[in-house]
Amino acid sequence: MADRVMTVHRVVCLQVPLFPLAARLRSEPELRDEALAILAGRANAARVVAATRVARRAGIRPGLTLAQARTRLPKLIARPRDPECERAAREALLDVAESFSPRVEDGEEGLVYFDADGLDRHHGSEEELGRTLMLTAEKRAGLPVRVGVAASKLAARIAAGKPGSPHVVAAGGEADFLAPMPLARISIQAKTLATLENWGIRTLGDFARLPEAEVVSRLGSAGEALQAVARGEDPRPLTPRQPPPSFSEGMELEWPLVNVEPFVFVARSALERIVRRMEGHGLGCKRLELSIELEPDGHHERSLDLPAPTRDVKTLLTLLRLDLESHPPGAPVIAFTLAAHPDRPRSSQLSLFGPTAMSPDKLATTVARLFALLGAERVGSPRTVDAHRPERFALMPYSPPPPPKERREVHNGQSYLAVRVLRPPIEVEVTTADGSVADQALARPITVKSLAREEEARKMQIDGRVQVASGPWGLEEDWWGEAPLERDYWDVELSGGGLYRVFRDRGSGDWYVDGVYD
Repeated sequence: MADRVMTVHRVVCLQVPLFPLAARLRSEPELRDEALAILAGRANAARVVAATRVARRAGIRPGLTLAQARTRLPKLIARPRDPECERAAREALLDVAESFSPRVEDGEEGLVYFDADGLDRHHGSEEELGRTLMLTAEKRAGLPVRVGVAASKLAARIAAGKPGSPHVVAAGGEADFLAPMPLARISIQAKTLATLENWGIRTLGDFARLPEAEVVSRLGSAGEALQAVARGEDPRPLTPRQPPPSFSEGMELEWPLVNVEPFVFVARSALERIVRRMEGHGLGCKRLELSIELEPDGHHERSLDLPAPTRDVKTLLTLLRLDLESHPPGAPVIAFTLAAHPDRPRSSQLSLFGPTAMSPDKLATTVARLFALLGAERVGSPRTVDAHRPERFALMPYSPPPPPKERREVHNGQSYLAVRVLRPPIEVEVTTADGSVADQALARPITVKSLAREEEARKMQIDGRVQVASGPWGLEEDWWGEAPLERDYWDVELSGGGLYRVFRDRGSGDWYVDGVYD
């Protein structure tokens, strides 16, 4: 009879020690070397839940009130637990795990489990996998983690809590590893725990050695599941989490901020954390949302749509600053949340023979900066519209076509004139051949001179006698409406050498230059 082959599943546990403290230091890294304590609760009921190494050396312990802690260390820095910081740190830890495995389970605060079957083949060993995880979590998420590897979540979690991380429990050795652990290591009801203690059961090994049938007859199916956990077996598989639709970071501020610049300084670190998380998924920010809590009970929200996904922190920060300057919150800021809605960055296909395509990331960053400098309504790709008026156009999202597959040779041929349209048109003073002509549309321009009040005209120096004039070409639009458009267009070459497109408005009789031929 052939031996039965059992598939051994491997589970990795990532554990962040002193999670409330680690989450706060992730948002305020400048406090890492300071005496800092994290408190839970309000006013006199607030108690220390975690402290930095400097504070612990001075005698700061969990459970102390703030007054008791400052009696021991007067210069102690105190921070309340920040739910937004902890939520963001939790998401960042899950992002790290998802970059290694698609099956990730969100555990308690500061705990993440994921399926590690076969990952040792890509990293050399499970110990090397653990070291890689620790470096990745520190670099990408800014969190110190401990790593445990075993065949069950309980064994992996206990292994992660041991010194000398990463700690690997050999396959099949979970029962021996868990045997000396107290019963409190597993989630067990108080009534069941009291029953086991009355039986003289003190450790997981004692519980695992009990006859299975006797356990089931006395404790039912719940006791059977607990005994499987005590033997290092997982009766239920990992519960994968659904990835969030956006990447968000934020924090509560120690002091209310009134001006834009201090807020932008704080928001920069949050944007940098968001970008690092998106890089791990190969994504870019397509839409940035800002939610601000105002003092005392106000709320302010803004949304910025980007022309293309980008991971450039400087560009995102510039857009955020300009938007806040245009739409100030109106009250001091006490907390904020930044949410980046991701999308896949544009990709480009390399060509063996054709010209090199422009970098999609650089293009997206450049267009986003133009958005910040000029405004969204002034950036895009112009398109003609079905209308007679030359200045009418539509603005489409800028998406350049791909380069040709083969490099084309440049042939010397006939050159064409291109008109550079001036918006708005420049008003000019024009003298005509015969001002008494009954039909002014036939009056040929003789001289063209820009008006002194037009700054653009002075820069272009539109002034001279007309050497050649072609026209007129009449234009009528909306003649059925209340404000019909009637113009006469001429192409004129001036004595200074410039070639311009001018028109006369029939309604007012004024002349304008609206195009320059290049």
